[in-house]
Amino acid sequence: MKNLRVNIEISPELYLKNPDTSELGQSILSYSIELISEIGFEAFTFKKLGEVIKSPESSIYRYFKNKHSLLVYLTSWYWYWTEYRLVFATINIDEPKERLIRSLDILTKPVLIDNSFSYINEVKLSEIIFSESIKAYHTVEVDKENEKGCFKAYKGVVQRVGSIILEISPGYKYPHMLISTVIEGAHQQHYFSQHLPALTDTNKGGGAISEFYKELTLKALEL
Repeated sequence: MKNLRVNIEISPELYLKNPDTSELGQSILSYSIELISEIGFEAFTFKKLGEVIKSPESSIYRYFKNKHSLLVYLTSWYWYWTEYRLVFATINIDEPKERLIRSLDILTKPVLIDNSFSYINEVKLSEIIFSESIKAYHTVEVDKENEKGCFKAYKGVVQRVGSIILEISPGYKYPHMLISTVIEGAHQQHYFSQHLPALTDTNKGGGAISEFYKELTLKALEL
């Protein structure tokens, strides 16, 4: 992937000024990932971020109206990037079962650094998604934000993989429920493996989480 020029376009509804278009904006994204990963989203503030990037707190507010908006942006970036990876991994695969397996690998395996984006640490961002992304949509404003398209990227991933399920099994009633359950469950299991290992079976092997959800999905489809 590092030899491809990739442009991830985020909806203007998710920012006040596009952070991808300036050095300061890219620093805001880069160091917010580092800082949230280090201290957690609850303790994260624009004041602390400003101290890290050596820029006034007010300059960050020119890009995002609050830290929730920044989290929604980072979450959307992650899902658009995930969809790009799904397309890249399946574009030349004719067999839908193989496309499904490759997609499940992407959705459930640990993330690796993608050199296409020098200012984004995808590994640390994925850890934030595992532990913090639920806070992006478990809010009283979720319906309004959904109407503005704040969760379009996540829904796009679920719909893309759900469509593969329907290729395999056109009569299957729950493709979106199945894929969203796989995604959220895998995120929980990765989080548990780091912090509450008694709730997982990751000691069964390094790929246990991915293998579990592939087995679960294929059995649900009776494959």
